[in-house]
Amino acid sequence: MSPPTARTDTTLDFDAARRELTDQIAALGPTLPGSLVTRTSRCGNRGCHCHTDPDQRHGPYWTWTRSVAGKTITRALTDEQAERYRPWFDNARRLRELADQLKQLTIEQAETDDQWPTT
Repeated sequence: MSPPTARTDTTLDFDAARRELTDQIAALGPTLPGSLVTRTSRCGNRGCHCHTDPDQRHGPYWTWTRSVAGKTITRALTDEQAERYRPWFDNARRLRELADQLKQLTIEQAETDDQWPTT
């Protein structure tokens, strides 16, 4: 068995940063992918004011839009559902941010590793 290699301060810094990011990820709670947006619409009644004045369209209505197997899926939500699930959408956005930071940290660690191939 070979002796353990000495860990540098830089490695410890990367490990501490990685632990901080993974702790934040673990604390997030439920996540819902996609977007929560409000939309307005025009109805099918040709004489309705919504056809002539964009400010008089019906709504706003809450919708959840996401991609599933390359197709866009949209689901209507009530005001209560939108308020209940808004933190879940926020958590999903934060998860993406933290995952990106974790990837960037790994790239930086790899580039400072003396075993990493150079161009």
